[in-house]
Amino acid sequence: MTQLQTIEISAAGARDRGAQYGEAARAPIERSLDFYTQSVARATGLPWADVVARAPHWVPLIEDFAPDLVEEIRGIALGANRSFEEILALNVRGELLRGNPFGTRPAAGNDGTGDGRTDGSDDGCTSFALLPAANPVGHVYAGQNWDLYSGVADTVVVLRIEQPGKPTIIGHVEAGQVARHGANSAGIALNANGLGAGFGSGLGVPGTVVRRKALECWDLHDALLAIFDARQSLSSNILLTHRDGFAIDVETTPGRHGWMYPTDGLLVHGNHFQSFVPPQINDTYKPFSVDSLYRLPRVESGLAQVRLDGTTEEAVARIVQTTMSDHFGHPNAVCQHADPRRHPLDRNETIVSSLVDLTTGTYRLTPGLPCTHSYQQAPWNLYDGPGPQDRPDVPAPAMSLARRG
Repeated sequence: MTQLQTIEISAAGARDRGAQYGEAARAPIERSLDFYTQSVARATGLPWADVVARAPHWVPLIEDFAPDLVEEIRGIALGANRSFEEILALNVRGELLRGNPFGTRPAAGNDGTGDGRTDGSDDGCTSFALLPAANPVGHVYAGQNWDLYSGVADTVVVLRIEQPGKPTIIGHVEAGQVARHGANSAGIALNANGLGAGFGSGLGVPGTVVRRKALECWDLHDALLAIFDARQSLSSNILLTHRDGFAIDVETTPGRHGWMYPTDGLLVHGNHFQSFVPPQINDTYKPFSVDSLYRLPRVESGLAQVRLDGTTEEAVARIVQTTMSDHFGHPNAVCQHADPRRHPLDRNETIVSSLVDLTTGTYRLTPGLPCTHSYQQAPWNLYDGPGPQDRPDVPAPAMSLARRG
């Protein structure tokens, strides 16, 4: 893979937006369904046909939380010439891959008490926010290595989503999903990491839906409210960065949440609880991805060099790429390579590394491993979409209008 597919979605109606997306992403959606038909069956013990039949159980939860997204998913299915239930299943694959969510116990190793990398866990990622205090250029950066199954590396697409009355979103996702990681024209970036711990009972709002709703917000208040208002079934980490030089990391769980802030302008998060350990698992907790324990300090150390040597935008990008290409602990490293010792369906690798400059609006990604691919700039700028001054519901204060850097 030498280039990521880019897709623009701009229809006024949710179903029409989905149809644009589904038609453009028909081929990678097919590949994604081929993979998860096998992977989800392995994780849940349920035949794919049973999973698809039960997927509509999530519909009332999504309708209550973000009703437009149900229609958008219907549109994706229409455009991709697949069933609504199949596309819905793609959007809840994170919940499905933690084990059977329909009333039985999670699969062994997926309860946050072991190294889930050997049991099919996903979303092993390393995220960061780099604020002006940590770089001489004075810009606000956000990014991450997105580690996921090798079998879906060729399903990643880059979306630009225009919606009436909402900020424009640029994001990179698995084809068919409504969100994964991204940023918007209001200057908010969202990066996410799996935490593995699966306690609680019942279905919750899917993580893809929570992330999309947060990315549709004009300000940090509403983005955080979307995260805290969601009743979820999984633990997941969300790092929010704002172009005005603010970042907060929220470790979300089916129970309480924890949060943390940058130190000297730098915030890094991996795949283990860093702000607290939920009391429900405190006595038995082990990180589901043990390499997170060394990826975190490796990235912190590497990005600290930006403060010393990141005197230009190009220098910052070079240091970030070097850091995110780190091979300490190979193949289970910051730059993760597929481990041949694992089951073929459980092999993970860094499928995209991202670097978003929230000051200038540039969105950069590697089409695969950052050690072998350079950052490529998406063909759009974040701030070509509406800013806070265009917000229809709350007028922006005269002294705080967003400006393009």
